[in-house]
Amino acid sequence: MRRFFRHLITDYWSVHSAFPNRTLTAIEQAVHEGERAHMGELRFVVESALPLPLLLRGVSSRERAVRLFGSMGVWDTEHNSGVLIYVLLADRHVEIVADRGIHRRVGESGWTGICAAMRRAFREGRYESGALEGVRAVSALLAQHFPPDRDNPDNPNELPNRPVVLR
Repeated sequence: MRRFFRHLITDYWSVHSAFPNRTLTAIEQAVHEGERAHMGELRFVVESALPLPLLLRGVSSRERAVRLFGSMGVWDTEHNSGVLIYVLLADRHVEIVADRGIHRRVGESGWTGICAAMRRAFREGRYESGALEGVRAVSALLAQHFPPDRDNPDNPNELPNRPVVLR
């Protein structure tokens, strides 16, 4: 019942308060800078609350993140190195979903640590710094496992860098 109530009262303005336009721009810049150092693709999504039909079906933040990973095409990168960072404000959850190429190398424990650090920052009200720390940590792992191809300096941007805000 508490979860249902939190989802009803967490709205677009909650997202706007935690992630104002300047923070979204800072995240976009961090994604852009990170992608210059690796062959991966990173998407950042913030959702205030689950849509009512998903909430009534009991969809978890993890299930929602996996669905968004697919619907946003994060899985469809040339090197199987796409990563989605998903923040669900109503549940106070952070999820990272990674394509098989990068997940095979990092493992669940690598992503769990980044999510935990982001949640700690968010609990303290440090949304911008927590988001930027998360983006930089994911980018560091991508750079370690998918460094730029020195023989082919063309590194196309396969996915938009701008964070997505879902109402």
